[in-house]
Amino acid sequence: MPAKGRLAGDDLSSLARKLVAAHPDAPAKTLGRRLQAESNGALTLDQAYQRIRYHLGIHGKRNRKNVVSVGGLVREPRQAGQVFAMPASKADGWEPHVLEVTGAVGILSDIHVPYHSETALRAAVDALAGDDIQALVLNGDTADFYAISRWTKNPSKRNFKGELVAIRELLGWIRQTFPEIPIVFKCGNHEERWEHWLWQHAPEISDEPEMGLDHWLRLREHGIELVKDQRPIMAGRLPVLHGHEKGKGISAPVNQARGAFLRLHHTVLEGHGHRTSGHCEPDMFGAEVFCWSTGCLCDLRPEYARINKWNHGFAVATIHADGSFDVANQRITADGKVRSS
Repeated sequence: MPAKGRLAGDDLSSLARKLVAAHPDAPAKTLGRRLQAESNGALTLDQAYQRIRYHLGIHGKRNRKNVVSVGGLVREPRQAGQVFAMPASKADGWEPHVLEVTGAVGILSDIHVPYHSETALRAAVDALAGDDIQALVLNGDTADFYAISRWTKNPSKRNFKGELVAIRELLGWIRQTFPEIPIVFKCGNHEERWEHWLWQHAPEISDEPEMGLDHWLRLREHGIELVKDQRPIMAGRLPVLHGHEKGKGISAPVNQARGAFLRLHHTVLEGHGHRTSGHCEPDMFGAEVFCWSTGCLCDLRPEYARINKWNHGFAVATIHADGSFDVANQRITADGKVRSS
């Protein structure tokens, strides 16, 4: 029987096989030192080294068949010394979401349900319904997710179940108003609170499909497509961002659209800053880079920012067959009138 705290022979063999499988290009002596350290004193360094050699199939020809039969790895003998190989990349692919549509595309940002402005939201939706839009982009922070925010919260307003009910109701109303067109739901920084909350409180099940935001908000029931991972939405040649993707700092200047230009040096339309603005600069050959930021559709006087520079608004991007586009960046007055900005 092994001493208390030490690994038995089968456990040592299993550990050796795992080390060899995980680091097939590492030197045998390096793996031996690792095995000896993890054996809790059950092996000397030489014993660990010989065991690693066995599971690498370099412990004699007669042992190689046995090694392969128990999941070992046969590696050609080589000179002692450190040998490095490029590790496999764990980077995920990251591509824009392409919205395959021509015609008018409605863009609504920063609704912040259940802290939305009923007057502004109804004015924007009614205007888009009259524009005969061919697609709708819910461009981030459609939900507020106040109850799971990391910021200090008013206990009397913490009702996450109520928030879920409200956002599901909104999505049903949106789909009812636009029954046939593609609708894209882009995650803003407030929707990212859901995933961050799961990582902190339920990491073991955070990657289960049933825990996905599309499941909890019932997006699939309404045929609404979810865009995550801070991916831009390409409407023709127009990139649409929520706005938080750029990070902090110069992205929040007096003119938000100019801040987007300074960070990206590329035409873009974004929300996030709750302000209607535009900025245009030509290059040396006269090609224009134009950036827009849209107004919000939420309460303009929330408890965390009673005094601000926000305004209500939305945008319509008309996408032409060649991918070119025109943008109408609209403002909404306090009494619900839509005005060209």
